[in-house]
Amino acid sequence: MPEIDVLQGLNSKQAEAVTHTEGPLLILAGAGSGKTTVLTRRVAYLISRGVHPGSILAITFTNKAANELKTRIEALLGEKAKGVWAMTFHSACVRILRTELPGLGRSGRFTIMDSDDQVKLMRKVLKELNLSEKQYTPSGVLKAISAAKDNLMGPEEYAKTALTFYETKVQQAYELYQRKLRELDGMDFDDLLMETVMMFRTHPQVLAKYQAKFAHILVDEYQDTNRVQYELTKLLAAAHHNIAVVGDDDQSIYTFRGADIRNILEFEEDYPRCRVVKLEQNYRSTQVILDGAFNVVRNNARRKEKRLWTAQEGGQPITLYAAQSGEDEARFVAGEIENLAVQGVPLNAVAILYRTNAQSRTFEEAFVERGIPYSVLSGRRFYDRKHIRDAVAYLRLILNARDAVAFERIVNEPPRGLGPAAVRKITEYAAVSGVDLVQALSAASEIKGLNGPQRKAAAELGTAIGGIALKALGQPPHITLRDVLEATGYIPHLDAQGTAESQERLDDLRELLASVRVFAEAGGGLEEYVEQYALVSDQDTYDETKDACVMGTFHSAKGLEFDVVFLVGMEEGVLPHARSIGEEHQIEEERRLLYVGMTRAKRILYMTFSWSREMSLGLGRARVSRFVSEIPRELLDVKTWED
Repeated sequence: MPEIDVLQGLNSKQAEAVTHTEGPLLILAGAGSGKTTVLTRRVAYLISRGVHPGSILAITFTNKAANELKTRIEALLGEKAKGVWAMTFHSACVRILRTELPGLGRSGRFTIMDSDDQVKLMRKVLKELNLSEKQYTPSGVLKAISAAKDNLMGPEEYAKTALTFYETKVQQAYELYQRKLRELDGMDFDDLLMETVMMFRTHPQVLAKYQAKFAHILVDEYQDTNRVQYELTKLLAAAHHNIAVVGDDDQSIYTFRGADIRNILEFEEDYPRCRVVKLEQNYRSTQVILDGAFNVVRNNARRKEKRLWTAQEGGQPITLYAAQSGEDEARFVAGEIENLAVQGVPLNAVAILYRTNAQSRTFEEAFVERGIPYSVLSGRRFYDRKHIRDAVAYLRLILNARDAVAFERIVNEPPRGLGPAAVRKITEYAAVSGVDLVQALSAASEIKGLNGPQRKAAAELGTAIGGIALKALGQPPHITLRDVLEATGYIPHLDAQGTAESQERLDDLRELLASVRVFAEAGGGLEEYVEQYALVSDQDTYDETKDACVMGTFHSAKGLEFDVVFLVGMEEGVLPHARSIGEEHQIEEERRLLYVGMTRAKRILYMTFSWSREMSLGLGRARVSRFVSEIPRELLDVKTWED
């Protein structure tokens, strides 16, 4: 491929980032500066220079970003791009673990436990330890365990740091939780990364294999990496230092997920020979919006100096609206959206962003009252529906007949007369007999304590799942899903109900079947589909073509862009959040959060706040956010409810 094809249309800094091929590279890519283009062209450039596609690892944070990267690379290179590892951290680790664990005496057929599975498993752990869920909430204990895994601390290491009584009990829960995961042949999200790093540390021959394989490593959104992700990339790059990281410290907003801004701020210390390229030309927003955002984020002490600029001329001032109440604020936003629609602005080009999900209520009510279509960036709503989770649980059990979490979910769905007591007898039989759960179902006639109908129902279910499992690896996954939903009686049961609700569920299952078929036509297998389902993120389910304006939190909108953005609730205690006040590093993160929100806007930016707000104890006075005063007055068009 001629070099000019790869570099065509790039500005000088983008071209510099693309063509630096040897040694570490830090690309400081401001919002809207074309970082995806740079990543894509860099991969294409490497391949055009003779680098084998399979020796390039390009890491992103969402499946959506990974798919976009793959699509763009393939558009440039065609079939040459097929071998590139363009995927998320979790997907890359899954592939590595499934390949390497069997050679180390462990199964590569592990099940990935999603957040719902983890909570169910933790409830069992807390019950066995006789710990109250009120004092030790499953989500709270899991959050502590997740933080430990992010810092590469197993139960033994965590025990050394457990100082309080609560932490001691968490350590006990951690230990039992991991034991149960191993018994189920399962891993949670954090295990995928930690297990890979631990494997690299304890098996140098495996690490050497992947160091040799990945001659070039690219990491997107590097400011969002945590300790385990940092260690993973550092281990892989240790042999050659051909690591290029792309990120923006001004957009580091995930400390609550374990992200460590020091990873990007100190990259040059980790790699002293590092070249730094700043992408400061913005292709998204007007200069007014960029100037407003810069004047906010410049007040942070911990940041690398850079300032976005655009070749676009003009741009209208940022509208700052002072509302009388939360309801007035919502009415103003709804009215402005109606006015914009009259001017030809599509609904899906408009976003309403807030600091916390609870703030959506007044806006949803106002939109319903006025008949304005909207969608919420709430992530996995479709995949969280019970019947969808049931369907995927069947697929999980086909892949791993020891998956007790999936088994307990579907064994009586649809109803088969197999209640908790019967399920307990089946699982106990499997444990004592040394067989898997599907084999135990098939052997129901031998299980004491089951009545005749229960034995018949269990045996039929075991035969159905066992028979489908034998065929599953040799046929497309949507055929397997169709077969299991029919053979287990799931679809016939819904069909027989004949209600509007059951028909909606059938429609959802048809939609699921269609999505699995599309996945299969793209070359994906059953195991890969179940993995993709487990690792789906908030933005992976966002449909930007839907004719509706978008609501969501600042966090959920990162990486997206809209013609018009409303940033609502610009008040002290909301943004910055009350929990952040008094902690300078947290105030800096809140400031970065606003910076991210402002730079989502392409043409028009609104900021709103209310002088009074309904609070838990009644109506309260509010104060405008300190961040608003950091925006120069000449950039603002101030309006109030009295105008």
